[in-house]
Order: sequence, then structure tokens, then C-alpha cells
Amino acid sequence: MNIFAQSVTFPANRGMIPAMTGMAGNGVAGHFARQIKKERLAHGWSLAELGRRTGLDPAHLGRVESSHRPPTEAIAAALDTVFPERRGWFTDWLSESREWAEIPATFRSWPDYEDRAATIRTWNPGIIGGLVQCEEYARALIAVQPGVTAEIMAARLAARAERQRRVLERQDSPPSVWIIVDEMALYREVGTPAVMAAQLRHLAEVSARPQVTLTVMRAIAHAANASGFVLADDAAWCEHLAAGGVYTEPQTVSMLAQRFDSLRAECYRASESLAMIDRTTEIWASGVSPLTRMATAASA
Repeated sequence: MNIFAQSVTFPANRGMIPAMTGMAGNGVAGHFARQIKKERLAHGWSLAELGRRTGLDPAHLGRVESSHRPPTEAIAAALDTVFPERRGWFTDWLSESREWAEIPATFRSWPDYEDRAATIRTWNPGIIGGLVQCEEYARALIAVQPGVTAEIMAARLAARAERQRRVLERQDSPPSVWIIVDEMALYREVGTPAVMAAQLRHLAEVSARPQVTLTVMRAIAHAANASGFVLADDAAWCEHLAAGGVYTEPQTVSMLAQRFDSLRAECYRASESLAMIDRTTEIWASGVSPLTRMATAASA
């Protein structure tokens, strides 16, 4: 399935890694993963115990250890803390490996790109994006996904909150953030009317941050219906039905930037967007859906 409603051709697997499947356990890229397992087993620890000692999610550590997810600087630092005898090897290896020809650029995880970006642009069709979700809204979205346990729910909520903190509250060279909200997301009920009112109030609060520009995309035809995406300088993250992927190939990132600009050109102005959010918040806060109110008014 194409990422966008209109035909888009991506270079075959070039500059993209939805997971590290092609590198699992192989070559230089698998060395980091093998070292985690080696040290963990040498200490007689389970993944759960390693997670407890590092403060990291054991399931995610398992994916990194099996080479299905790339490590982050935070993971490397945590491993160096619990394995002091390695004398900082995990952080040093991860840092140095970025310059090796044998390691694809996409071995870096998405947070590493986002943490260094001077400019972040984000779009999600149909729902409010994770970067600006309040906890109640995020919880309601996660709850409708099949197979979600209480542990998975807690981990995903924590991950979203951490990402928001890293991006929106970064103190050292905070990024300039442009968020495009789909107009239809203002009317789609997620959770309850009270949850929707809380979410839209949160949008208004985020839009007041000095480094944030938030605009609402009109409910018209456009070229990015089928996937949300985030642009962080020279990299992009695209969402898919089953998994997401990091794209670093310049042609692909440039194409996505053009798509974002085409969306931005059709948005309401920032002041108009905020006024629309405020009006819609009042309706949700009254306990009814804006769609219900419009249908009632039309039939009157």
C-alpha cells in the first residue's frame, strides 16, 4: 500500500528501516545487540531484571537485544551505568558507529534524529498526533487497539509523555515545531466528550508555546490522507498500518517536505485555527458531539 492517497514511489528500501530485520544478528550492526545479551547473561539477569536495573522497558530491551530495534543514546547510557566494568563501551560504540560505512544511517533510532533537529514538522490524518495528545486522549486511542494489556498501555503512555518532554520542553536549543491538525480530528470522538474537551484545551495550551506553530488543515481533498509523518531536519518518520519507518534518503525527505508545504498552504491561519479549536472545545464541554449539534441545527 502506498503511504499516500496519490501514487508515491519510494526508492526500494533505500534510506528506510521500519525495523532492523535485515541486520538482525548479522555483521557490525548486530554487535551492539550481542554485547547486551553477553553482559546480561554473564550477570545472570533476565530481561525483566535488566529492565528493572536500567529503568527501561524489558520488552523494548528485548527488541534491541534481538536486533529488531536500534538502540538509542539513552539505552546506551543506561547500559553503561549497570555494566560499569565495560567503561562506557556502549555509549562510545554507538557514537563511533555513526561514522562507519558498514552501519546504515538508519541504525539510529528516531528519537536520536528528533532530539537533534532544529525544525520539526508533523501531520496526522484523522486523529490528533502523539506529540500533542493529552493523557486521556492517548489512553482512549491505545485502548481500542487489539491485544493491549495494562503493561503495554502504561509503556506506551510513558513513551508518549517522554517524547513530548524531549521535544516540547527541550531547554538546549529547542526546536521550531509546526503542527498541522486535521480538521476532522476535532470532530472525531475519542473516548468521551469530556476527553475531547480536555484534548482540545491541551492543543490550545501547546499552541501558546513560543516555538510552536499550530494550524488546522481544512476538511478538503489533499495528498496525505493515508499516512501521518514527522519531518526532523534531514530525516522523516512515516506511519503505516502495521509499523512505522525512518526515511533518510534525500529525495524521499524532500518529497515529504513538499507534501507538508502543500498541506500548510491549505490550512487555516494560526489565529483562525485557535478560534476554531476554542469553539469546538465549548461544544464538546457541553457534553455533545459537534457533529450531533450540526445535524440537529440542520434539521431544525
